[in-house]
Amino acid sequence: MDTSKDKKRLIEIMLERSFKYSPDEPFTLASGRKSEFYFDCKPTTLDPEGMNLIGRVLFEMLRDTGITAAGGLSLGADPIANAVSLISFQRGRPIKSFIVRKDAKGHGTKNRIEGNVIPGERVAVLDDVATTGGSTITAIEAAAEAGFIVDRAVVLIDREEGGMENIRRRVGRVDSVLTRTEIMEAYRQKNR
Repeated sequence: MDTSKDKKRLIEIMLERSFKYSPDEPFTLASGRKSEFYFDCKPTTLDPEGMNLIGRVLFEMLRDTGITAAGGLSLGADPIANAVSLISFQRGRPIKSFIVRKDAKGHGTKNRIEGNVIPGERVAVLDDVATTGGSTITAIEAAAEAGFIVDRAVVLIDREEGGMENIRRRVGRVDSVLTRTEIMEAYRQKNR
């Protein structure tokens, strides 16, 4: 299935809800670095249309890979994983979702990973934005510790600042749905 229309609409939604650009007053990122642009993906990933588009695009990326589950570090990956899971079920090729907690629960089962996934399953680790790749790497390590076979990582937006390369050192295949270059080009066209 061709997802180019879905990606085009996803870029439009990102520009409307999730992308901020301020060359005069840079944003402070989670890494502490400063940047003139910022992605807050939650207004898109938690939006019904955004979630549907993300689920469809990621499902097409994962459908023939042998992946049985997809998830990542909470909170950024949660709506993305759930979107993929829902769309995959609707398309008759279920991919389960899982959540990686930042820290293991201090009570009950004391799980760090939540979901119906067992050791030995082939999984994809997801994230909303890759800057340094730290959150994705944390999720990859937790998934591997839980006995999952981490086949690949997929990020919604690659900021093109070295994160993808850092992630690639932990897992052989890393893909992005969108890149900073694509978003910036759409931003420039929209603001001509």
